[in-house]
Amino acid sequence: MQDRRNVLATGLFGALMLLGAVVIIVDATRLPDQNSAMGPAVMPALVAVLLGAVGIGLLVQAKIRLPGAAHAQLPGAWWRVVALVVVLLAFAVLLPLAGYVLTGTGLFVGAALLLGAPRRWVLLAYGWALAAGVFFVFDRLIGLSLPSGPWGF
Repeated sequence: MQDRRNVLATGLFGALMLLGAVVIIVDATRLPDQNSAMGPAVMPALVAVLLGAVGIGLLVQAKIRLPGAAHAQLPGAWWRVVALVVVLLAFAVLLPLAGYVLTGTGLFVGAALLLGAPRRWVLLAYGWALAAGVFFVFDRLIGLSLPSGPWGF
């Protein structure tokens, strides 16, 4: 049985994601057209569609689970929220110093551990692969410069 607050938070997060998708699409349509096959609005629109789809999925999931949710207290929930904020702030502060791949890996591992992910050592490999993949796609393929840090990645 799920905690009612978690189900409501999932629904709220889904609604915020859906709202963000709408804002991104509206902003993307205001970008100037550059008469090319892939103008500047293509990537934000794609991200907005994916963000909206995930938001709708979370809203549907919350609606399905809400009737069976119980009122329960989760021990240590507040310290996890504070710790997640600290991990996110550390990511922002260390990003220009250590580079995207290292700080992105730290953000992934820290958030996953705080949210109760199993297999702790595997998280490091997943986090590094995800961060390195994002760095490769955005920095090398698309050409959007990400902080590379002292190691060049």
